[in-house]
Amino acid sequence: MFSSNPFAVLSASVSPAVMQTYVVVMIVLVAGGTLLDIVHKKSGRYFFDNWRKVKSNGKHKVGGGQMVSLAVQTAAAEVLTSAEFCNQRRRIAHLLTMYGFLAYMIATFVMVFWYPTPATPTPAILPQLWYLGGLMVCVGGYWFWFFIRVDVAAEGNTPFRVVRADLFILSLLASVTAGLIWAVLQANGSAATSVFLGIYLIATTVLFGSVPWSKFSHMFYKPAAALQKRVEEANETRRNLPPPADKPATLGDPRELPRHY
Repeated sequence: MFSSNPFAVLSASVSPAVMQTYVVVMIVLVAGGTLLDIVHKKSGRYFFDNWRKVKSNGKHKVGGGQMVSLAVQTAAAEVLTSAEFCNQRRRIAHLLTMYGFLAYMIATFVMVFWYPTPATPTPAILPQLWYLGGLMVCVGGYWFWFFIRVDVAAEGNTPFRVVRADLFILSLLASVTAGLIWAVLQANGSAATSVFLGIYLIATTVLFGSVPWSKFSHMFYKPAAALQKRVEEANETRRNLPPPADKPATLGDPRELPRHY
């Protein structure tokens, strides 16, 4: 089962062209939704205006070589390893979800476009990567949802409390969970296969179609904001804030563990 391409099996009832068109539409929804979000919130204009202000008010000029170094540091720390998270559990859950989602989506794209039918045998590594990525998303996502969220871990709210800010994580978990269940049921010839295929398509459409109203686009904003912060520290503007203390004062002994995130 874990070495079988679920989309190649689906091609017996759904044309590969339809599957490929659906994937393209989802990509267009993400790109269009992100641009709409940028225009509506004017975040792009704010970013570039602030970037010019940082350059003009900086005490030190950041050269091209230093800028490349800062970009590499940003990619290594904030993007690849999520070093901005002080809470290790939150960081691990985030990394599991992020890398699982990337593996899941890349495997989906390759299987749908390069191996859409049984006539083109799928390398076993692709479905295995698809299942592994989906399981990583579920482990990281459900761990975050039930145990790590601020309003659950720090404020004592029920994990079943849902607000609009939860749209991204809930639609992601619904899409991946339904997709995995659909693939397992399809491999076993279950009568409920079409039901979970429908849930999978609905949840996936909500995930990629709700970009202007969810936190999906934050994955594009965060690296840019992290790079800008490093540039501000390098040219000593720091948004007019004082430099961080080397040894911040603590009250009480032993110090109480922080509960904020």
